[in-house]
Amino acid sequence: MEYSIFGIVILILDVIAVVSVWGSGATTATKLLWTLLIVILPVIGLIAWFFLGPKRGRV
Repeated sequence: MEYSIFGIVILILDVIAVVSVWGSGATTATKLLWTLLIVILPVIGLIAWFFLGPKRGRV
C-alpha cells in the first residue's frame, strides 16, 4: 500500500514537472530533453528539474 501511494505522488509530481517544462521559456529541444529525462527516470528527472531546470519567477 505504501509503495502505491509513493508511486502516485511521484506520478503527480512528474506531471507537474512536465507541465512546468512546457510552460518555461526554454527552447523546444531543451523542453523535449527535459521531458524525456522526467519520463524515463521519474525520480531522478524530477529532482534534476527542481535543481537544474530554468527558474520561472523564483526568489
